[in-house]
Amino acid sequence: MTDIFVKGGPIPPRRRRAQLNWLLTVLPAFPLVLLVLRLWYLSRQDLPTMLLLVQYISPLGMISALFITLIWSVPAVILVLRALGGILVISRPDDAGRSLLAVTALRMPDWVVLLATMLAAFTWQLRLLPTLAMLVVSILGVTATLRFRAERWLLAWITVGVPVFVGALVLIFVWPGIVAALRAGEVTTALLLGVPPLLGPLLTGPVPAWSAQLVTHWPAVGAALVAPLAVGVIFLRAPVLPNSAVEVGPAAGAQEVVRGQLISVDDTATTVLRSDGEVVFIPNEQVRSKTLCPEPVRPPDSVVSVRGWPVEESALSWIAPTHRDSEVDPRCLGRTLNPS
Repeated sequence: MTDIFVKGGPIPPRRRRAQLNWLLTVLPAFPLVLLVLRLWYLSRQDLPTMLLLVQYISPLGMISALFITLIWSVPAVILVLRALGGILVISRPDDAGRSLLAVTALRMPDWVVLLATMLAAFTWQLRLLPTLAMLVVSILGVTATLRFRAERWLLAWITVGVPVFVGALVLIFVWPGIVAALRAGEVTTALLLGVPPLLGPLLTGPVPAWSAQLVTHWPAVGAALVAPLAVGVIFLRAPVLPNSAVEVGPAAGAQEVVRGQLISVDDTATTVLRSDGEVVFIPNEQVRSKTLCPEPVRPPDSVVSVRGWPVEESALSWIAPTHRDSEVDPRCLGRTLNPS
């Protein structure tokens, strides 16, 4: 392993290896902890129910739910680390070798940043895309400052010309959304759309040395502490079992509907987890019909759209086809198909 030589001296290889070992230990364990907590939350803190869910829930299904729910967080971590670490390197080069944030930014390959940018462009909501543009121009600026110090005209173009040009394009595109957000009283949406393009040119160069640690290291530490909690709260509410409604009763008698999350179907019984945490085993000879119920659709938090693109939708969800039920199955509402 080679050292990173900067003015402040490199981080000793043994210390870097120890930090890397801790990081490699925590990263794989964090998704596992999330999966276990999700089952604990789903079982309403009942251990027998949790063990039953562990037996029947597919690990691939859990991992898929984790991936779909948290895919947006991966590019956020990569881009923020690269931007803040780069600013710290060019602002306080004497201390860059002692900061894990700066070393991470220096060691991060460009292709990783490119893939993270592409992933964010498809998975982030429209109202966060101006922030993405701000992060990209900031990374371009600090990278140019590190690599093209002798080429003043190229450095000036990348650190000043490109951010101003990109910021102007973003403002032109989102301007109708800013106006609509202000008219609707959605100040937060207007700020998310309009402020990042203005900040981009300010984040492409060094900040005063006395404030570099304050504006880069401590925000990164705060984000590292808050992010696992936010990610955990989001994933704990993500569906991992299909919502279903099972019509139960004798062939020639009164029937009822059992609603809940379908755990398994075997040769003898259909297992359903009710919303209150109760597990119901329904003999298959009593099952008359069953159906999948759609997830309840949350009303949008924002009514603003930009040129026909709702600000709460990502490019992937806006472009990709979606399944919309025009009618609600009566069984999903707790009513039988043929009420007597």
